[in-house]
Amino acid sequence: MRGYGDTTGAPLDSPSKFTVLPLVGDLILLLDAIAPGEGKVFVVGHDWGAFIAWHLCLYRPDRVKALVNLSVAFDPRNPEVNLVELFRGLYGDDHYICRFQEPGDIEAEFANIGVKEVVKNFLAFRTPGPFYFPKGKGFGYSAKRAPWLTEEDLDYYVSKFEQTGFTGGVNYYRAVGLSWELNAPWSGAQVKVPAKFIIGELDLTYHVPGTKDHIHKGGFQKLVPLLQEVVVLEGAAHFVNQERADEINEHIYAFLKQF
Repeated sequence: MRGYGDTTGAPLDSPSKFTVLPLVGDLILLLDAIAPGEGKVFVVGHDWGAFIAWHLCLYRPDRVKALVNLSVAFDPRNPEVNLVELFRGLYGDDHYICRFQEPGDIEAEFANIGVKEVVKNFLAFRTPGPFYFPKGKGFGYSAKRAPWLTEEDLDYYVSKFEQTGFTGGVNYYRAVGLSWELNAPWSGAQVKVPAKFIIGELDLTYHVPGTKDHIHKGGFQKLVPLLQEVVVLEGAAHFVNQERADEINEHIYAFLKQF
């Protein structure tokens, strides 16, 4: 994904290059490169990957055979307020999405904390409540390395963020407001691709006010009419794809083999 690892091409000083439209465009070009002539493919997404995968299916259902998404459900576009202001209203200015908005601000705090400590703490987060990052106070804790994460893997992720910095990843959040504006033509549009959704019982996204009702009381199904199954994994948190990798793979295979 642009802004991460060894990817190149997107100017990091321009958050507008990280809206959902060019991100989906990246996926289309990737599919053209790695699966020419395939027509439709299976897609699996998690977190930001899930958000982008929903929009891939929204914009280009002709390229997707079926979708399994984790952690982030497809929500209706609120015509009155974008996601940043929504979270600011729910949780205040210290919520991480709000803290990520000012260019250079959070990068400076991360630099003071250190790349390895930042990556380790993020990947160890298992709290179902909102994630706060008060200005000047950092994480407020130093977590142990997540049990699913080897020291070798942690060092690899750290090396990549030392190479690129955090601006690329944070720019996804800085582009949220512009993505909301650009998505106005798709207000109320449905994702018409066969789908399965998996979320951890302790995932912080599952505990955002209104999310459980949306997922379980018909709103989600209305927006994704071909949604076939919702799985809530007991005891699993946000990084469910890593914590319960074998179980997740079984769910993916069970769904995809029918196509």
